[in-house]
Amino acid sequence: MSDFPSRRSVVRAQNGIVATSQTLAGVAGLRMLLEGGNAIDAAVATAAALNVVEPMSTGIGGDMFALVWIAREQKLYALNGSGRAPAGLTIREARMRGATTEMPTMGWLPVTVPGTVDGWSTLLNRFGAMTFSEVLKPAIDYAEQGFPVTQVVAHLFALAQPKLDMNPEAARIYLNRDEPPRVGQILKQPDLAKSFRLIAKHGRDAFYLGEIANEIAKYSYKTGGFLTKQDLANHASTWTTPLSTRYKDVTVYECPPNGQGIVALSALNILEDFDLQEMEHNSAEYTHHLVEALKLAFADAFAHVADPEHMTVSTEQLLDKKYAQTRRACIDPLRAMPFPQTGLPNWSDTVYLSVIDKERNCVSLINSLYESFGSGIVVPGTGICLQNRGANFSLDPKSPNALAPNKRPYHTIIPAMAFRDDKPWLSFGVMGGFMQPQGHVQTLLNMAEFKMDPQRALDAPRVRVFANGAVALEDAFDNDTRVTMTTRGHKLVEAERWEFGGGQIIEIDPETGALAAGSDPRKDGAAVGY
Repeated sequence: MSDFPSRRSVVRAQNGIVATSQTLAGVAGLRMLLEGGNAIDAAVATAAALNVVEPMSTGIGGDMFALVWIAREQKLYALNGSGRAPAGLTIREARMRGATTEMPTMGWLPVTVPGTVDGWSTLLNRFGAMTFSEVLKPAIDYAEQGFPVTQVVAHLFALAQPKLDMNPEAARIYLNRDEPPRVGQILKQPDLAKSFRLIAKHGRDAFYLGEIANEIAKYSYKTGGFLTKQDLANHASTWTTPLSTRYKDVTVYECPPNGQGIVALSALNILEDFDLQEMEHNSAEYTHHLVEALKLAFADAFAHVADPEHMTVSTEQLLDKKYAQTRRACIDPLRAMPFPQTGLPNWSDTVYLSVIDKERNCVSLINSLYESFGSGIVVPGTGICLQNRGANFSLDPKSPNALAPNKRPYHTIIPAMAFRDDKPWLSFGVMGGFMQPQGHVQTLLNMAEFKMDPQRALDAPRVRVFANGAVALEDAFDNDTRVTMTTRGHKLVEAERWEFGGGQIIEIDPETGALAAGSDPRKDGAAVGY
């Protein structure tokens, strides 16, 4: 097995653990557990706090998805908390605004209805033990009193400065005298605190029917957006049935489309019959087969994944084991393929957190604005940055993912769980756009095939495949692997550390029932338990 530094110890606890990308947010969730809340309460509190302490990555102007295991019911639920395109936005309108070949990533065109607040409310109403006002208190405190900016967050602020400069409200809130916050600077967000207080008092209706909805709709109308108060009022989250596949003795669960979790499941299906242990972890042979399987899985997803009401190929077809065999046969063990086409015809950035509580309720939740600071639009007086999730729509009318009114776009954010013997084993996820299913596959294989603990599984160097077929390897890959990958025809490119994602894993020990957790060193976070 490849050698790499893994210096942080696994966090172990008996009663509950919260694992997230920013420690202050983790403490917010832990407070809920200590005060008698359950994993659902802790997850929402953590997600809300992340809106404050990682504002470029997540927020109530974005979307969320969750997998929830309810111990008393012995049942797994999936919640789709993603929003839809405005009712007045069509391909024709987008093209009239200058979007000729693809959707833009900034401005009003890629803004979809924010689904986060309704998603949180839906979770709390069905499974929570605490009120909105209780779980939002830590986020309100951080927003009003401020928090010291951490290292990774400061770096992301600096990278996003050009985008923030383009919106006066974004610059006012996040930039001090045209400078991004530095490490250790106390950042306060009183407007966001005000919005959270309204939600704490009036619930999700404050966002979709009340004062916040009025402000969003008014600003949209004033500045040429398509988002209306009726679009907000019409929004609702959706309970769905989790997708799964069996990888040897592990059953892996993902949320169904419009999310891309099916990419991870498809890649695992393709890899299942290879002897990965014999290849050795992160060797050239292992990395080559991993990359080729991911290419094939992404090719199918890019062709078929969309709002499920518009898909013409079923998830059952995509996850069929016999179909996986045909895709596996496409892999040349000695030569990289060009980025492939789908094998099925058409018929007709981000935060991740995991919480497990004393009763062993499990929540795997992901919340996102998509790209850093989303659309770049901050609604005046609210502190709310709006997502740019609509950038993933296609402008090809024949695509199942074609832009259309009231339609959900292809979504990158995906929480995951893995079961053994029909019982929860892992609650895990890796944030980072199209890196997410790639991170799911790699961390799952690190634990299932190579017997790593959660922290080592996250510390392990990763590979990333890009949509053009190029491949990036983290620095810890040895030179022999790089040379061999190049010889096999892979185009190796450089990538920033943050482009390899940031994950969290909580494991339930099958023998003792104790919890063990890891937190990605590529972020500022930690796992905390009691």
